[in-house]
Amino acid sequence: MLPCVNRTGRYAPSPSGELHLGNLRTAVLAWLFARSQDAELLLRVEDLDRERSREAFVAAQLEDLRALGLDWDGELPRQCGRAPVYEEAIEQLQAEGLIYECFCTRTEVREAASAPHVHLPDGFYPGTCLKLSEAEREAKRAERPAALRVRAEAERIGFDDRLHGACEGLVDDFVVRRNDGTHGYNLAVALDDGTQGIGEVVRGRDLLDSTPRQVWIQRRLGVPEVESWAHVPLVLGDDGERLAKRHGDVTLKQRAALGQAPAEVLGELAASLGLWPAGEPATIGELLERFDPAELPTADTRLG
Repeated sequence: MLPCVNRTGRYAPSPSGELHLGNLRTAVLAWLFARSQDAELLLRVEDLDRERSREAFVAAQLEDLRALGLDWDGELPRQCGRAPVYEEAIEQLQAEGLIYECFCTRTEVREAASAPHVHLPDGFYPGTCLKLSEAEREAKRAERPAALRVRAEAERIGFDDRLHGACEGLVDDFVVRRNDGTHGYNLAVALDDGTQGIGEVVRGRDLLDSTPRQVWIQRRLGVPEVESWAHVPLVLGDDGERLAKRHGDVTLKQRAALGQAPAEVLGELAASLGLWPAGEPATIGELLERFDPAELPTADTRLG
């Protein structure tokens, strides 16, 4: 008998702005993955960044999701109130000798990683502060607050993705708490997915490289692992770059001002994935009836 897989899904936007069509297409796919398996879908507000997060954006995002016919289950959990959970996790990692202070600025990290004698994957932290003596750390504490990084030692983590197959990546010494006290994205997301019962994560392909870090956290802390991953293609603008506000009328509100109804936008999003005839409006129920994850493209796509 095959093992039972928890397919509870989630969609987790950051309330730092309005959702654009790329965000909305990922939301539609997260909903379709969950509902096509008779699974629940959790909507989580990822408001770690308190400076940029706004309640007005939360309300606008919920309104857009409902306009496309999407629903979700249970309460609306938020990250902003879970700091004690994240701190407890950091304390556990510290007790195991897996946390160290980092005083590097972003510029210093970039310069150290690009040095001629350093050979690291893009974005990897070169471990500069791991090698500091206690006296050097004391001196740096007087200059600036420290961020906290995990000591991952470039562990290799593998996982299976429903669109990309067998994947593997090295885990660098990523930040779990910034020097301003904000908890790191990878720590928070891994803990939230593990403790909130998320079995399947459907999200943009740009987060594929973050997955080994989050699996590492879940394994180290002993929280339930996400059982299934699906990193879906991104929406690109006319310039071939990931869709952003600079590309023009990219929000549901902007499309409405142009006379485009939500059903027409939904049809456009589905057509860009080959799930619906081009130029035809759609309902989420109609998409659910014909949804097949195996038919999804893996390459990023443009609208229209």
